[in-house]
Amino acid sequence: MNFSFNNYDPEGFFDEMFEADGSVRFGYEHFKERVEQLSKEEFLSRQQSAERALMAMGITFNVYAENEGTERIMPVDIIPRIVEAKEWEKIEKGLIQRITALNLFLNDIYSDQKIIKDGIIPAEVINSSKDFLKPCIGIKPAKNIYIHITGTDLIRGSDGEYMILEDNLRCPSGVSYMMENRELLKQTFPEVVAKTQIRPISDYPNKLLEMLRFISDRPDPTVVVLTPGIYNSAYFEHSYLAQQMGVELVDARDLVVHEGYVKMRTTKGFQIVDVIYRRIDDTFLDPTVFNPDSMIGIPGIFEVYKNGKVAIANAPGTGVADDKVIYAYVPRIIKYYLNEEPIIQNVKTYICAEEEDRNYVLANIEKLVVKEANEAGGYGMLIGPKSTKEEQEKFKALILSNPRNYIAQPTISLSRVPCLIEDHAEGRHVDLRPYILYGDGVNVMPGGLTRVALRKGSLVVNSSQGGGSKDTWVMY
Repeated sequence: MNFSFNNYDPEGFFDEMFEADGSVRFGYEHFKERVEQLSKEEFLSRQQSAERALMAMGITFNVYAENEGTERIMPVDIIPRIVEAKEWEKIEKGLIQRITALNLFLNDIYSDQKIIKDGIIPAEVINSSKDFLKPCIGIKPAKNIYIHITGTDLIRGSDGEYMILEDNLRCPSGVSYMMENRELLKQTFPEVVAKTQIRPISDYPNKLLEMLRFISDRPDPTVVVLTPGIYNSAYFEHSYLAQQMGVELVDARDLVVHEGYVKMRTTKGFQIVDVIYRRIDDTFLDPTVFNPDSMIGIPGIFEVYKNGKVAIANAPGTGVADDKVIYAYVPRIIKYYLNEEPIIQNVKTYICAEEEDRNYVLANIEKLVVKEANEAGGYGMLIGPKSTKEEQEKFKALILSNPRNYIAQPTISLSRVPCLIEDHAEGRHVDLRPYILYGDGVNVMPGGLTRVALRKGSLVVNSSQGGGSKDTWVMY
């Protein structure tokens, strides 16, 4: 018996592969036709081969539970997510607009703070953000760029419109899965990939290196990737990117501040480092300036950065624009700096620090998704419709004790994509994380990581919470 999508039911959700009337969306026709020529056994075999290939490549992440790190494979589903060219054009323009405005915002709040003086954002919202780093005030990053690498999370609601769910501007992860998923799909469906007009993403490491070299003033800069170490959840990605770029992967033991420069220990002695792609949080970078307990930072590195003798991507201080409360102000930020309306809208957001919004959230908590301002990875969240009374009361108390730390959003029926569940296709909710590089201009990679909530009915796509991923095909 051949594999078939005939019994697939979108169940009233916006589906990325099928129209509401059951017809297949543009871009998916050839894929559907080819897959339905395969027997169920052959299709399942291809899924299993992809999973074995992931295991063989060691594409893993660590999940921490009760202080024990457990290494897991990021599950991948071989039915791709396909994005039409005209849809992508809007996404690209919207992301370029957003990153441009956020970069202007960061340059402003660490210098003149005009946006605060003009009453667009209250001073206390900025000052109370744990990621607003006062030591960064007055420091200009190389080429005035703060956010060199971004992974912005997009979702689609029931009307099919894309919305920004959150900005990831500190150390966004997942790009290695994006690239490996493409390689897996080339092996899994070589004939489909060859006949489908898919924009390539394989040049991401080259573009990343080009951007990192651009932010240095030296003619042949030495670039390194700084990792917290092998126990970090994204260590595979750190080593993968360093290898793909042909640069050194280093940790705190490999770097030292010497004679006013950051230097790397080599078998031939010290070598000056010009650009650091850091995969550790800002506050762990330098124990003499930020967190004194940091064992993964380099004492004195901030002074070298301040003196313009090393470029750091993303620039220290960037995390304030990643704050989920600041997120709520991004439409105003775009209007203020660019005098434009957002091309891609935010999800409607209630700011618990504002009394009217807080009262609404407390009264309607069972309908809303409540998020901590600085948590990530699906932690620090309450999904109202799926929560118990006890959980709701707990979150109400948390909000009242620290309103600044919480926002709330309506529960959105995320779009779905068919996934192979046992031996048939079922819809699962997805989001999309495109990756954006800001060097000599803003460059949006044509694709991204489609994250999938593999548990039936779940809206949580994070890998640490049981999510998986798909390859994302952007059409020419």
